[in-house]
Amino acid sequence: MGIKVALGKLPLADPLDSYISSRMTVLAMRSLEITASHALQAAALPLHHRDPFDRMLIAQAQIGEMMLVSADLMFNKYDISLLWAAKS
Repeated sequence: MGIKVALGKLPLADPLDSYISSRMTVLAMRSLEITASHALQAAALPLHHRDPFDRMLIAQAQIGEMMLVSADLMFNKYDISLLWAAKS
């Protein structure tokens, strides 16, 4: 998110740190650390998606058996539970 905000591709009403903190509190979310297992899984994924950040999200979703929320069509090529989040 920080990169997208810095590039002007993700406008936020609040500074990034307070935005994330407040949304995590409101949604009762917790952070997910990147582990060596996540890195190894991301490295082993087929190269459908070349963005390393997205590959890490895919690996974390697979290892944690979590649903991933995205509007990226490339995510459909991986064995993950995906909640489509495109604007209608």
